[in-house]
Amino acid sequence: MAERDRRVSSTRLDQPRETRRALLPRPTMSQETFGRWSEQFARFMGTAQFLIAMTVFVVFWVAWNLVSPKDWRFDNYPFIFLTLMLSLQASYAAPLILLAQNRQADRDRVALEQDRARDERNLADTEYLTREVASLRHAMGDAATRDFLRSELRGLLDELEERGLEVRRREADDSPTGPTGSSREHGAT
Repeated sequence: MAERDRRVSSTRLDQPRETRRALLPRPTMSQETFGRWSEQFARFMGTAQFLIAMTVFVVFWVAWNLVSPKDWRFDNYPFIFLTLMLSLQASYAAPLILLAQNRQADRDRVALEQDRARDERNLADTEYLTREVASLRHAMGDAATRDFLRSELRGLLDELEERGLEVRRREADDSPTGPTGSSREHGAT
């Protein structure tokens, strides 16, 4: 009975498991540090420097193993060791490049969400301003605007000129009362 209780208590979910001490400590690396390193690696592999260096390396390898004395050659004609090294490099490079792409996709997703939120705020602000302008227009109703008054006065001046009356237009700088004031001395004659 005691053995059964011990077995049941070790599988219960409301009690923590006993932790075992590891014989050797596990090496740990921050995911952020590893991710930054993989991005730097992927960025370096996409440069012309890397391609030129790899080309020089492969050409040197092949030339060494074809031209050098037979005793100094370490990888004969089918270049199996070179193929193995390039395959090993590719097998490590591909996951590192994918990791870098995933991190970039995550950053792009966050930027897209921020852009979407900013666009929603801008749309809400625009809708608010549109409603305010509409309410101001509605409140003004038949009130004359500056542009309306100017067009009416221009129309009256044109009508006076058509009737043959001479109209002197006052310049804003010449007026004694300023650009917005009125003077009875200047006007139509």
